Amino acid sequence: MLSWPGQVVICVSQMYWTKDVEQALGDQGLHGIQVYEQTLNNNMTDLIQLVRGELKRTERCTLEALVVIEVHSRDVVTEMVKEETSDPGAFGWLSQLRYYWEKEQVCIRQTSARFIYGYEYLGNSPRLVITALTDRAYLTCSGALHYNLGAAPQGPAGTGKTESVKDLGKALARQCVVFNCSDGLDYKMMARMFSGLAQAGAWACFDEFNRIGAEVLSVIAQQMLAVTTAIAAKATSLFFEGRDISLNHDFGVFITMNPGYAGRQELPDNLKALFRPVCLMVPDYGLIAEIMFYSE
Repeated sequence: MLSWPGQVVICVSQMYWTKDVEQALGDQGLHGIQVYEQTLNNNMTDLIQLVRGELKRTERCTLEALVVIEVHSRDVVTEMVKEETSDPGAFGWLSQLRYYWEKEQVCIRQTSARFIYGYEYLGNSPRLVITALTDRAYLTCSGALHYNLGAAPQGPAGTGKTESVKDLGKALARQCVVFNCSDGLDYKMMARMFSGLAQAGAWACFDEFNRIGAEVLSVIAQQMLAVTTAIAAKATSLFFEGRDISLNHDFGVFITMNPGYAGRQELPDNLKALFRPVCLMVPDYGLIAEIMFYSE
């Protein structure tokens, strides 16, 4: 395990977890998932013993990220046992990010959404602790991307809006560029960004999006609509802002907002229609701290 990049280890670990859960549910129903919960607890104990040993810095990074993801996987199975889930079609299972090997490539599903793994190498980076709040954000964001829309996490500062988007990008292996918006941003700059994102198939997370001027927001809505409409039509190119650009269908745009703060604009209706909102409130700091200490 330690001889592979962390991103590969986590991806393969999630594929095996998905396969084992569905096999346990399909073969033995509730009893199968109860037995598998005990297997996961044993695996977690072995993993923690490994973390406590002498490790190189890169190996420790890999294991810390893996423990964070494995703890969430175990918690999902524990919750399924509590709810006496016995069917692979149960919503509690379908609402999770599930990794499959299909047609010689990694495929990720969540409810009705399906994504091809991006294979973008993002380094041996730490992963976000997944709480119920994060799960809800993932569900909204993946649903929005499935229907070629953007997602708009909103809530007070420090609730994990940007980090949730970045971590979903890590889960799907997409490059995610975070950009802090200001009232000095104009439609020409946004057009250049949309053009680059659409050609690269990258994601952008525009922080404090409602600080942009109202007249610019209206033009941004038209630019976004042009790109998403072309992607929904399965087009491979688009005439955008005076030139032809190629289209990569992995394109995704997310905006974060702090509603009610001074100097913030109300989004125009034509822009609201392109983004699915998700409210993020106070995170479960106790759970986050517990899992972070556990992984280290």
